[in-house]
Formats: sequence, C-alpha cells, structure tokens
Amino acid sequence: MRVALCQIAPVFLDRDATLDKVLSALDEAAHEGAQLAVFGEVMVPGYPIWLARTGGASFDDPEQKAWHARYLAEGVDIEAGDLEAVQEAARQNGLAVVLGVAERPSDRGGNTLYCSCVTIGPTGEIWSVHRKLMPTYEERLVWGVGDGNGRAVHDLHGFRLGSLNCWENWMPLARHSLNAQGETLHCAIWPGNLVNTQ
Repeated sequence: MRVALCQIAPVFLDRDATLDKVLSALDEAAHEGAQLAVFGEVMVPGYPIWLARTGGASFDDPEQKAWHARYLAEGVDIEAGDLEAVQEAARQNGLAVVLGVAERPSDRGGNTLYCSCVTIGPTGEIWSVHRKLMPTYEERLVWGVGDGNGRAVHDLHGFRLGSLNCWENWMPLARHSLNAQGETLHCAIWPGNLVNTQ
C-alpha cells in the first residue's frame, strides 16, 4: 500500500482555507497512487501555539479569551458537515484519510474542543473519531479530555489501521488497546514544529 504523509502547514485558525489545502493534498496524493493519506495533529485549524508564547494560563485575560474564542469558532463540527468535502474527496479517489482536527462536536453542546483524529474510509464514510485521551501540559487550557470510544482499528488493503494523537503514542495502554484489536499499521500523528535553521 502506498501512503502519503501530508506534511503541510494549516492556514492558521482558518478552518475553511485549511480544508481547501487538505483537499489539494488529497488530489495530489491520489494522483501519485496513494491509498492512504495521513495529516498531522490538529491540522485543522492548527495547533494552539499561542498558549506557550502569550501566558496562556493568565486568568480573566482579554487576549486569551480572544484567542480561545477564535479557536472555538474555527473548530470542526463533524455533525454540521464540516468534513463532507473531505469525505467526498476520499470517496472519489478511493483514498483512506487520517486527519487531525480541533473538533467542536455539536452533539456534546458545541462548547468544548477536542484534539481528535478522524479516520475516513475510501468510501467516504467516517470510520472513527478518536478524541485525545489526555491533552498534554498547556493543551488542557483549550482541549477537553477525550474518551476511549474512538480507539479503533480498521481493515484497509490487508492491514489493520489504527492511529493515536501525539503523546498518546508513548502511552503503553493506549497503544496496547490498538494492538489488542490486531493493529498492523499505526499512524502516529503529531503537530508540526518550528525548525531551527541555525
């Protein structure tokens, strides 16, 4: 199986523009013969980098409130159809997709963001949505604590595909839960990082 590792930058805090980039990457991946395309953690709409740079834990701070409100507004609501174009691209190209999103699920009130890993099958069906079990360090200021419902593996071209978000890949029991389901192909998605060019 050919896998496309889509290491592209989001259009920061712009869900729709970032999803357009995802769609372009899927077209390119399919053109190159990929059967699975994998994106980074919270590709849509980006990683909350301001937390480490602006005093993210400042209490009752207008700047932090503004950042959080913008992030919440740009969150991905799967129930509202925010990923329908990605699902259709997966279907048209016969391509499975693993995509990291800041999910704002309306079926849970729409007021909490989750660091979610969405797995879409080559028929366009959403196979699973795994919400990060425990956000790491300052991530807890913006993401809710997930649950185990989305930890699943999926049959794909002779493999058993599973995935985890970032630090979860170092959690033995999280990994074991996928191993116990017969996982043979693991997608460990991480956020991007600044590159030291000096």
